Amino acid sequence: MQFQQLQYFVAVAETRHFTRAADLVHVAQPSLSQQIKALERELGADLFLRARGNITLTDAGEALLPLARRILADAETARHEVQELVQLRRGRVRLGATPSLCTGLLPDVLHAFHDRYPGIQLLIEEGGSHDLVRELARGALDLALVVLPLPTPSPALTTVELLREDLVVVSSPEAPRPGGGRRTVRIADLEGERLVMFRHGYDLRELTVAACRSAGFEPDFAVEGGEMDAVLGFVRAGLGVAVVPRMVATRSGRGLRVTPLARPGLHRTIALAHRSDVAPPRAARELQRMLVER
Repeated sequence: MQFQQLQYFVAVAETRHFTRAADLVHVAQPSLSQQIKALERELGADLFLRARGNITLTDAGEALLPLARRILADAETARHEVQELVQLRRGRVRLGATPSLCTGLLPDVLHAFHDRYPGIQLLIEEGGSHDLVRELARGALDLALVVLPLPTPSPALTTVELLREDLVVVSSPEAPRPGGGRRTVRIADLEGERLVMFRHGYDLRELTVAACRSAGFEPDFAVEGGEMDAVLGFVRAGLGVAVVPRMVATRSGRGLRVTPLARPGLHRTIALAHRSDVAPPRAARELQRMLVER
């Protein structure tokens, strides 16, 4: 099995078209078809069902596709690792983070990293912890900032705890203070408040809803389904209150009233994760060091 054959196979699987796949990998279509047939002979199974204008994966093709993507991703990581200069003058880091961490934790660290290593390309992917763990596992990310505990424990990942962050309640200064105007509010005080809620799959959504249910009530949503910026905007507009990380509230405080949660409050644990079986590239390890030592 040749590396090039896997590249051609993934290209056809993604485009579902031999000619377009050939254009994608810059090879003549007959050569691509020959290499796919050679791969099928070696594996002893057809990878595609071929019909005029309709290319679909067989069961064998479906089984091979995630493995082939993983191999290609690992090879790409190895290529970048080898190409990096000792002085980290060039390279890239593929970092995943939840949207709230992109708003709160990352800006200062990435600014310092870019000042020190201006030739390193930073590729940021926002997503929930579940999505980021999946992207790490398939080799699409070097590092990810995730919220612990992970939605699905993964022995293939190594995690390092970075910080434990308080959550606070934000509301519009034009609206009545949540909890009857006290300096701090309990989760139980949010019963009867209209909440601006994040989309499904958002770590803060699951944490907030679980806390409300533990306090004995079902949260009432004024609006739901937003990302961090949208949620803060809806709160500023007076649609309701939201539970957000303190760092986000501090950075985005203009037009928001911030009320701490009474003890024991709500917290979340932020960790840096990477695959256990493959060392992150050198530039990623340097960013990892800066995040740990920040």
